[in-house]
Amino acid sequence: MAVIELVMMDSSPAAVVRDAMAMSDFPSFFARAFGAVAAAVAGQGLEIVGEPFALFPIAPADVVEVAAGFRVSAAAEPAGDVVPLELPGGRCVTTVHVGPYESMDKTYEEMRGWMAAHGLTPAAHLWEVYLSDPGAEPDPSTWRTQIVWPVSD
Repeated sequence: MAVIELVMMDSSPAAVVRDAMAMSDFPSFFARAFGAVAAAVAGQGLEIVGEPFALFPIAPADVVEVAAGFRVSAAAEPAGDVVPLELPGGRCVTTVHVGPYESMDKTYEEMRGWMAAHGLTPAAHLWEVYLSDPGAEPDPSTWRTQIVWPVSD
């Protein structure tokens, strides 16, 4: 079982590429989005602050809206497909999932149960921070993904 905790987070500027697609298209989209954001922010003299992330709405759908990119040192300007985004601050439930992405449903269920037990209402969106690079760590059992889910009570 993952360690789940309630934390206060500061909002932070980010730069992302937004799109809507089937979950099966995420890997190719993420590769394109992370590369585009890295190039755009470097061209603006900004620094990437932290690991890549993807922001998702919670509503289940065959086509999922996603914004993928990086937190950055200051507000970015739009550049091609890259747009600025402010990751929200406030109270968030967070945990680190260890293992392949396909097994994250179990971690999400644990988080939902934890929030219910603590009287917290999950927001309609969340984000995943990819702490492991599958290209550098080919064993999916070692991949680490932080899940950040804003809440209210």
